[in-house]
Amino acid sequence: MKIAILTSGILPVPAIQGGAVETLVDFYLDYNNRHQLHDITVYSVPPQMPLWMRLKRKWYSLTHRKGYYHPTIEFFLHEAMKDIRRKQYDIIILENRPAYALRLKEVTQARLVCHLHNDFLNSETPQAKEIYKNLWRIITVSDFIKSRVQTINADDKKCQTIYNGIDLEKFKNNSITQQIPVLGQELSPMNLVFSGRINKEKGILELIEAMNRLADYSQIKLMVLGSSFYGNADNENEFAETLKSKAEHLKERITFTGFVPYSYMPNYLRKADVAVIPSVWDDPFPTTVLEAQAMGLPIISTQRGGIPEEVTEENALLLKTDEHFIDNLAAAILDLYQHPEKRQQMSKASLERGKLFDKENYARNFFKALEG
Repeated sequence: MKIAILTSGILPVPAIQGGAVETLVDFYLDYNNRHQLHDITVYSVPPQMPLWMRLKRKWYSLTHRKGYYHPTIEFFLHEAMKDIRRKQYDIIILENRPAYALRLKEVTQARLVCHLHNDFLNSETPQAKEIYKNLWRIITVSDFIKSRVQTINADDKKCQTIYNGIDLEKFKNNSITQQIPVLGQELSPMNLVFSGRINKEKGILELIEAMNRLADYSQIKLMVLGSSFYGNADNENEFAETLKSKAEHLKERITFTGFVPYSYMPNYLRKADVAVIPSVWDDPFPTTVLEAQAMGLPIISTQRGGIPEEVTEENALLLKTDEHFIDNLAAAILDLYQHPEKRQQMSKASLERGKLFDKENYARNFFKALEG
């Protein structure tokens, strides 16, 4: 088939600047190239936009006030459509931008497939029924996201869940990766790791609060991996200040690494005993869970979004994010600290569960979903 891919319009593909969506696109493009399946064209933003294009985008934003998305994204779609209208594609894949379908229907007869990574299409979405009608198929990253789409049509036949994958070869406990900087703390009998964006939704504040409630257990330490307020002036907001304040009393037991290059992640995770991923929002299908699982880490997380689909009762403790969440989070950490044999059993279960989420399985299933 002749396929076009419309990326999200924010980060470039290949994923040289990161991005979970863009990395997943890289995975299935690599699979396609190796197996020579389809003729694929990718429409993506450049890594660095030249001045003339920035000026053109500014003019577009001034003259087109009523777009569905942010003017930056609308400009990307506008430019891509100039080329799409001259081509004949069998399928156009819309990466996490379902409303692209509203404009693409005007310039192409291709079947439109939305690869939906977030809760961007449900009964409360503006023009939801019109968007849904114009999509031939909707590939969701979790059954949770699928259930949200089905609030538009209870008799839905368009949605299919294809779970995300990761490069399991890179996330092995014996993998050889780049050396990491020296941590600010000595490793302890119980080393927790949090990885992800440093924001409210990821539950990092609640994790710091839980650590404060475990102040008497000096052998429990925490590594926080991710884009941090330290060294990032644009993140010096009220939330960052609150987090700093809460962590101050435990500065000898909590290490903030700041941004960690993806190639370094396995070596950081290898130094941990337990991964804590305390999302307090409906996280669609976080790859941080898959990475920790692949490294054989016991997992403490929450019953939110697609997280319960990633793990099992054998390798994860899933908590409710209710009024008792912080207390229960502290209790779960303490439970694993006091029962190393339980950690060992959960570690074995994580390694076994992790095998299901290989990038090869993901890419193979993704292309199967485009058939028929």
